[in-house]
Amino acid sequence: MNSIRNRWLRWMSAALATTLISSWSVAATTSQGPAAQATLDALTRAHAAVVGLQITTAEGARSAETLGKERSGSGVVIGPDGLILTIGYLMLEADTIQITTHDNKSLPGRAVAYDLATGFGLIRPLLPLRGIAAVPMGSHSTVRQGEALMAATGGEAGDVMMTQLVSKRAFSGYWEYHIDTALFTSPPVTVAGGNHSGAPLFNQSGELLGIGSLFVMDALGNNRRLPGNMFVPVDLLRPILVEMQQTGSTRSSRRPWLGLTSNDQAGRIQVVRVAPESPAQAAGLRPGDVVLAVGGTKVSTLESFYKKLWEHDRPESPVQLTVLQGAEVKTITVQSIDRMSTLKRPAGI
Repeated sequence: MNSIRNRWLRWMSAALATTLISSWSVAATTSQGPAAQATLDALTRAHAAVVGLQITTAEGARSAETLGKERSGSGVVIGPDGLILTIGYLMLEADTIQITTHDNKSLPGRAVAYDLATGFGLIRPLLPLRGIAAVPMGSHSTVRQGEALMAATGGEAGDVMMTQLVSKRAFSGYWEYHIDTALFTSPPVTVAGGNHSGAPLFNQSGELLGIGSLFVMDALGNNRRLPGNMFVPVDLLRPILVEMQQTGSTRSSRRPWLGLTSNDQAGRIQVVRVAPESPAQAAGLRPGDVVLAVGGTKVSTLESFYKKLWEHDRPESPVQLTVLQGAEVKTITVQSIDRMSTLKRPAGI
């Protein structure tokens, strides 16, 4: 608790000096008073629910090529049965999962679910997590730009740091991923060696707001340089949590996948990488190609590209792309597949 108290007080003092947050923080800068103590107590309870995760992927896992065979990060207990929420790429194609609590107790876990659409993953310990209370969930709708928040990491190197919300906006990932609202914070996570993967983000009431996904250099958006992190808001979890636990995934995860890594700049969608043995590779797409249209409809951003792609009713669908390949404009039909069908699954998911 002293660690949280000291970091909180240092943060508030600095924030006041630079006028980054509003007048409510004046009361919190003192170590006296019920409001300040309530905040510290809430954040201490939240930190106690944060766990470290060590994952080894299954033999032959395709994701090991880009994400590594051994991965580490954090998660947070969200259910009374010890259910842990993390970022899905940590536990993707996991063979073994080791959970480390805030008091350095270690126990095995198993994968419960992975949602491709949001990026969330669920893990359940194989032994009881004694003495750890589930955190309550908050909502990004109640958080204002500039508000002071706490990010936490788990495991032996687990710690907390104070950050602030700098932006809420849509986010498109280069790996065929899009969410309409993401949370961007700065400064970026530096504790635990800067490992933001699965790190939970809390408001001052100790409520969970999001799960750490990325380090970014444009936390403010609009190509304005500011290092920070992107968090997936837990608002996206509420409608799918039961479905994830019951089925191991969600209906929205069953959508066309091409196997492209792309970026968009100046209204052009350029292919950066083509996944081996993917539909895109089979169709003859190459790095450097520029995607001009999907099904005859012009696309100029990753968001428009993905949303047009996902309009297809079935994951296994012929997708017509208009592509600039070298100096030639081509129409290429890609037979998309269900990405979930390509992933190795351990028993239980």
